[in-house]
Amino acid sequence: MAFAQTTDNYRLHFEEAGTGTPIVFVHEFAGDWRAWEPQMRHFSRRHRCITYSARGYPPSDIPKDVAAYSQVQAVQDILSVMDAAKIDRAHIVGLSMGGFATLHFGLTAPERALSLTVAGAGYAAEKSTQEHMRTLSRTTADQFEKIGAKELAKTYALGATRVQLQNKDPRGWQEFASRLGEHDSLGSANTMRGVQAARPSIYDFESELKKMKVPTLIINGDEDEQCIQPGVFLKKTIPACGLLMLPKTGHTINLEEPDWFNLFVANFIASVEAGSWGERDPRSIPKH
Repeated sequence: MAFAQTTDNYRLHFEEAGTGTPIVFVHEFAGDWRAWEPQMRHFSRRHRCITYSARGYPPSDIPKDVAAYSQVQAVQDILSVMDAAKIDRAHIVGLSMGGFATLHFGLTAPERALSLTVAGAGYAAEKSTQEHMRTLSRTTADQFEKIGAKELAKTYALGATRVQLQNKDPRGWQEFASRLGEHDSLGSANTMRGVQAARPSIYDFESELKKMKVPTLIINGDEDEQCIQPGVFLKKTIPACGLLMLPKTGHTINLEEPDWFNLFVANFIASVEAGSWGERDPRSIPKH
Protein backbone atom coordinates (compact mmCIF):
# COMPACT_ATOMS: atom_id res chain seq x y z
CA MET A 1 0.00 0.00 0.00
CA ALA A 2 1.58 3.28 -1.14
CA PHE A 3 0.80 6.81 -0.01
CA ALA A 4 1.45 10.24 -1.49
CA GLN A 5 1.94 13.31 0.69
CA THR A 6 -0.17 16.31 -0.33
CA THR A 7 0.96 19.92 -0.29
CA ASP A 8 -0.99 20.43 2.94
CA ASN A 9 0.33 17.27 4.61
CA TYR A 10 -2.41 14.70 4.13
CA ARG A 11 -1.82 11.19 2.84
CA LEU A 12 -3.42 9.82 -0.34
CA HIS A 13 -3.55 6.08 -0.91
CA PHE A 14 -2.65 4.94 -4.42
CA GLU A 15 -2.04 1.67 -6.20
CA GLU A 16 -0.45 0.86 -9.53
CA ALA A 17 -0.20 -1.93 -12.07
CA GLY A 18 1.61 -2.49 -15.35
CA THR A 19 4.41 -0.79 -17.22
CA GLY A 20 4.55 1.67 -20.07
CA THR A 21 3.27 5.19 -20.62
CA PRO A 22 1.49 6.24 -17.39
CA ILE A 23 -2.27 6.67 -17.01
CA VAL A 24 -3.68 8.26 -13.84
CA PHE A 25 -7.34 7.52 -13.07
CA VAL A 26 -9.32 10.07 -11.00
CA HIS A 27 -12.55 8.79 -9.46
CA GLU A 28 -16.01 10.32 -9.13
CA PHE A 29 -17.79 11.41 -5.94
CA ALA A 30 -19.61 8.07 -5.55
CA GLY A 31 -16.46 6.04 -6.27
CA ASP A 32 -12.99 5.57 -4.84
CA TRP A 33 -9.75 3.93 -5.98
CA ARG A 34 -11.64 0.66 -6.58
CA ALA A 35 -14.01 2.20 -9.13
CA TRP A 36 -11.41 1.90 -11.90
CA GLU A 37 -10.80 -1.84 -11.63
CA PRO A 38 -12.14 -2.63 -15.16
CA GLN A 39 -9.73 -0.02 -16.54
CA MET A 40 -6.79 -1.05 -14.34
CA ARG A 41 -7.09 -4.63 -15.58
CA HIS A 42 -7.44 -3.59 -19.23
CA PHE A 43 -4.91 -0.78 -19.57
CA SER A 44 -2.18 -2.22 -17.33
CA ARG A 45 -1.40 -4.70 -20.12
CA ARG A 46 0.30 -1.87 -22.00
CA HIS A 47 0.49 1.06 -19.57
CA ARG A 48 1.61 1.92 -16.06
CA CYS A 49 -1.75 2.57 -14.39
CA ILE A 50 -2.33 4.54 -11.20
CA THR A 51 -5.57 4.68 -9.21
CA TYR A 52 -5.98 6.53 -5.93
CA SER A 53 -8.52 7.59 -3.35
CA ALA A 54 -9.12 11.34 -3.10
CA ARG A 55 -8.85 13.06 0.25
CA GLY A 56 -11.90 12.18 2.31
CA TYR A 57 -12.01 8.63 0.92
CA PRO A 58 -10.45 5.75 2.88
CA PRO A 59 -7.76 4.60 3.05
CA SER A 60 -6.63 8.16 2.24
CA ASP A 61 -6.75 10.70 5.06
CA ILE A 62 -10.05 12.34 6.03
CA PRO A 63 -9.46 16.04 6.76
CA LYS A 64 -11.98 17.21 9.36
CA ASP A 65 -12.02 20.84 8.15
CA VAL A 66 -14.12 21.49 5.04
CA ALA A 67 -11.60 24.19 4.09
CA ALA A 68 -9.19 21.39 3.14
CA TYR A 69 -11.48 20.39 0.25
CA SER A 70 -11.65 22.37 -3.00
CA GLN A 71 -11.43 22.11 -6.78
CA VAL A 72 -7.98 23.69 -6.69
CA GLN A 73 -6.76 21.23 -4.09
CA ALA A 74 -8.14 18.31 -6.12
CA VAL A 75 -5.78 19.27 -8.95
CA GLN A 76 -2.84 19.60 -6.59
CA ASP A 77 -3.62 16.15 -5.22
CA ILE A 78 -3.28 14.61 -8.71
CA LEU A 79 0.14 16.24 -8.93
CA SER A 80 1.06 14.92 -5.48
CA VAL A 81 0.19 11.37 -6.53
CA MET A 82 2.21 11.74 -9.73
CA ASP A 83 5.17 13.14 -7.83
CA ALA A 84 5.05 10.31 -5.28
CA ALA A 85 4.96 7.77 -8.12
CA LYS A 86 7.81 9.65 -9.87
CA ILE A 87 5.69 10.32 -12.95
CA ASP A 88 6.58 13.40 -14.98
CA ARG A 89 3.76 13.26 -17.54
CA ALA A 90 0.69 11.05 -17.82
CA HIS A 91 -2.59 10.52 -19.58
CA ILE A 92 -5.19 11.73 -17.05
CA VAL A 93 -8.59 9.99 -17.06
CA GLY A 94 -11.36 11.27 -14.80
CA LEU A 95 -15.06 10.64 -14.24
CA SER A 96 -17.54 13.25 -12.95
CA MET A 97 -15.84 14.92 -9.96
CA GLY A 98 -12.65 13.36 -11.28
CA GLY A 99 -13.51 14.66 -14.74
CA PHE A 100 -13.72 18.22 -13.43
CA ALA A 101 -10.35 17.71 -11.69
CA THR A 102 -8.92 16.34 -14.93
CA LEU A 103 -10.16 19.35 -16.90
CA HIS A 104 -8.69 21.77 -14.37
CA PHE A 105 -5.47 19.76 -14.40
CA GLY A 106 -5.17 20.59 -18.09
CA LEU A 107 -5.64 24.27 -17.32
CA THR A 108 -3.29 24.28 -14.32
CA ALA A 109 -0.49 21.91 -15.31
CA PRO A 110 -0.71 21.25 -19.06
CA GLU A 111 2.99 20.43 -19.18
CA ARG A 112 2.30 17.36 -16.99
CA ALA A 113 -0.57 16.02 -19.13
CA LEU A 114 -0.10 13.82 -22.18
CA SER A 115 -3.86 13.84 -22.69
CA LEU A 116 -7.13 14.38 -20.84
CA THR A 117 -10.16 12.09 -20.79
CA VAL A 118 -13.05 13.99 -19.21
CA ALA A 119 -16.06 11.72 -18.63
CA GLY A 120 -19.42 12.67 -17.15
CA ALA A 121 -18.40 16.21 -16.18
CA GLY A 122 -21.36 18.56 -16.04
CA TYR A 123 -22.98 18.52 -12.59
CA ALA A 124 -23.87 22.11 -11.57
CA ALA A 125 -22.09 23.48 -14.65
CA GLU A 126 -25.15 25.06 -16.26
CA LYS A 127 -25.58 28.65 -15.11
CA SER A 128 -29.38 28.44 -15.08
CA THR A 129 -29.44 25.61 -12.54
CA GLN A 130 -26.13 26.11 -10.75
CA GLU A 131 -27.48 27.53 -7.49
CA HIS A 132 -30.20 24.89 -7.33
CA MET A 133 -27.66 22.10 -7.79
CA ARG A 134 -25.36 23.64 -5.20
CA THR A 135 -28.24 23.68 -2.73
CA LEU A 136 -28.89 20.00 -3.46
CA SER A 137 -25.21 19.24 -2.84
CA ARG A 138 -25.30 20.97 0.53
CA THR A 139 -28.49 19.09 1.42
CA THR A 140 -26.81 15.81 0.47
CA ALA A 141 -23.84 16.74 2.67
CA ASP A 142 -26.24 17.24 5.58
CA GLN A 143 -27.73 13.80 4.90
CA PHE A 144 -24.32 12.14 4.95
CA GLU A 145 -23.77 13.58 8.41
CA LYS A 146 -27.29 12.83 9.63
CA ILE A 147 -27.86 9.24 8.50
CA GLY A 148 -24.42 8.15 7.30
CA ALA A 149 -23.04 6.81 4.04
CA LYS A 150 -24.33 3.26 4.49
CA GLU A 151 -27.95 4.39 4.73
CA LEU A 152 -27.76 7.20 2.17
CA ALA A 153 -26.16 4.89 -0.41
CA LYS A 154 -29.47 3.01 -0.65
CA THR A 155 -31.11 6.00 -2.34
CA TYR A 156 -28.08 7.76 -3.85
CA ALA A 157 -27.20 4.67 -5.86
CA LEU A 158 -30.69 4.73 -7.38
CA GLY A 159 -30.47 8.23 -8.83
CA ALA A 160 -31.80 9.01 -12.30
CA THR A 161 -28.38 8.51 -13.89
CA ARG A 162 -27.46 5.40 -11.86
CA VAL A 163 -30.39 3.12 -12.68
CA GLN A 164 -28.90 2.46 -16.13
CA LEU A 165 -26.05 0.59 -14.45
CA GLN A 166 -28.51 -1.34 -12.30
CA ASN A 167 -30.57 -2.34 -15.33
CA LYS A 168 -27.58 -3.45 -17.42
CA ASP A 169 -25.41 -5.01 -14.74
CA PRO A 170 -27.21 -5.73 -11.44
CA ARG A 171 -24.14 -7.37 -9.90
CA GLY A 172 -21.92 -4.48 -10.93
CA TRP A 173 -24.45 -1.98 -9.58
CA GLN A 174 -24.66 -3.83 -6.25
CA GLU A 175 -20.88 -3.72 -5.95
CA PHE A 176 -20.95 0.02 -6.72
CA ALA A 177 -23.72 0.65 -4.16
CA SER A 178 -22.01 -1.44 -1.48
CA ARG A 179 -18.74 0.43 -1.92
CA LEU A 180 -20.54 3.76 -1.73
CA GLY A 181 -21.99 2.65 1.59
CA GLU A 182 -18.46 2.07 2.88
CA HIS A 183 -17.43 5.70 2.35
CA ASP A 184 -16.51 7.90 5.27
CA SER A 185 -19.56 10.03 6.08
CA LEU A 186 -17.59 13.10 7.16
CA GLY A 187 -15.27 12.85 4.17
CA SER A 188 -18.25 12.60 1.82
CA ALA A 189 -20.02 15.53 3.49
CA ASN A 190 -16.92 17.71 3.31
CA THR A 191 -16.32 16.75 -0.33
CA MET A 192 -19.90 17.72 -1.16
CA ARG A 193 -19.55 21.09 0.52
CA GLY A 194 -15.98 21.95 -0.44
CA VAL A 195 -15.87 20.60 -3.99
CA GLN A 196 -19.28 19.76 -5.44
CA ALA A 197 -21.15 22.75 -4.02
CA ALA A 198 -18.36 25.30 -4.42
CA ARG A 199 -16.54 24.68 -7.70
CA PRO A 200 -16.93 27.25 -10.47
CA SER A 201 -18.80 26.52 -13.68
CA ILE A 202 -16.75 25.27 -16.62
CA TYR A 203 -18.37 28.06 -18.65
CA ASP A 204 -16.37 30.54 -16.56
CA PHE A 205 -13.17 29.20 -18.13
CA GLU A 206 -14.08 29.62 -21.79
CA SER A 207 -11.16 31.92 -22.64
CA GLU A 208 -8.66 29.64 -20.88
CA LEU A 209 -10.10 26.50 -22.47
CA LYS A 210 -9.76 28.02 -25.94
CA LYS A 211 -6.01 28.29 -25.32
CA MET A 212 -5.55 24.82 -23.82
CA LYS A 213 -3.70 22.66 -26.34
CA VAL A 214 -3.78 19.33 -24.46
CA PRO A 215 -5.45 16.56 -26.51
CA THR A 216 -8.83 15.96 -24.90
CA LEU A 217 -11.60 13.39 -25.15
CA ILE A 218 -15.02 14.16 -23.67
CA ILE A 219 -17.24 11.13 -22.91
CA ASN A 220 -20.88 11.37 -21.86
CA GLY A 221 -23.89 9.10 -21.60
CA ASP A 222 -26.95 10.27 -23.52
CA GLU A 223 -29.15 9.78 -20.43
CA ASP A 224 -26.85 11.86 -18.23
CA GLU A 225 -28.82 15.05 -18.87
CA GLN A 226 -26.62 17.49 -16.95
CA CYS A 227 -23.52 16.56 -18.94
CA ILE A 228 -24.81 16.79 -22.51
CA GLN A 229 -24.69 20.54 -23.10
CA PRO A 230 -21.46 21.06 -21.11
CA GLY A 231 -19.94 18.31 -23.25
CA VAL A 232 -20.95 20.08 -26.45
CA PHE A 233 -19.54 23.33 -25.05
CA LEU A 234 -16.20 21.68 -24.29
CA LYS A 235 -16.07 20.10 -27.75
CA LYS A 236 -16.59 23.50 -29.39
CA THR A 237 -14.18 25.31 -27.08
CA ILE A 238 -11.09 23.13 -26.56
CA PRO A 239 -8.92 23.14 -29.73
CA ALA A 240 -7.88 19.45 -29.79
CA CYS A 241 -11.09 17.94 -28.47
CA GLY A 242 -13.32 15.03 -29.43
CA LEU A 243 -16.78 14.22 -28.06
CA LEU A 244 -18.10 10.69 -27.56
CA MET A 245 -21.76 10.12 -26.64
CA LEU A 246 -22.67 6.59 -25.55
CA PRO A 247 -26.28 5.54 -26.20
CA LYS A 248 -28.71 4.48 -23.47
CA THR A 249 -26.04 5.28 -20.91
CA GLY A 250 -26.07 7.12 -17.60
CA HIS A 251 -23.40 8.64 -15.37
CA THR A 252 -21.24 5.74 -14.18
CA ILE A 253 -19.87 5.27 -17.69
CA ASN A 254 -16.69 3.31 -17.02
CA LEU A 255 -18.60 0.66 -15.04
CA GLU A 256 -21.79 0.70 -17.08
CA GLU A 257 -20.11 0.33 -20.49
CA PRO A 258 -16.52 -0.78 -19.72
CA ASP A 259 -15.93 -2.34 -23.15
CA TRP A 260 -16.87 0.81 -25.04
CA PHE A 261 -15.13 3.06 -22.54
CA ASN A 262 -11.89 1.08 -22.74
CA LEU A 263 -12.03 0.77 -26.52
CA PHE A 264 -12.48 4.48 -27.20
CA VAL A 265 -10.03 5.65 -24.52
CA ALA A 266 -7.41 3.19 -25.80
CA ASN A 267 -7.90 4.44 -29.35
CA PHE A 268 -7.69 8.04 -28.16
CA ILE A 269 -4.47 7.43 -26.23
CA ALA A 270 -2.95 5.55 -29.17
CA SER A 271 -3.84 8.43 -31.49
CA VAL A 272 -2.24 10.94 -29.11
CA GLU A 273 0.92 8.89 -28.82
CA ALA A 274 1.07 8.55 -32.61
CA GLY A 275 0.81 12.32 -32.95
CA SER A 276 -2.41 12.08 -34.97
CA TRP A 277 -4.83 13.72 -32.50
CA GLY A 278 -4.44 17.34 -33.47
CA GLU A 279 -6.48 20.49 -33.29
CA ARG A 280 -9.68 20.71 -35.26
CA ASP A 281 -9.24 21.44 -38.96
CA PRO A 282 -10.53 25.02 -39.34
CA ARG A 283 -12.18 24.03 -42.61
CA SER A 284 -14.63 21.87 -40.63
CA ILE A 285 -15.92 24.79 -38.56
CA PRO A 286 -19.17 26.33 -39.89
CA LYS A 287 -18.73 29.95 -40.93
CA HIS A 288 -22.21 30.96 -39.70
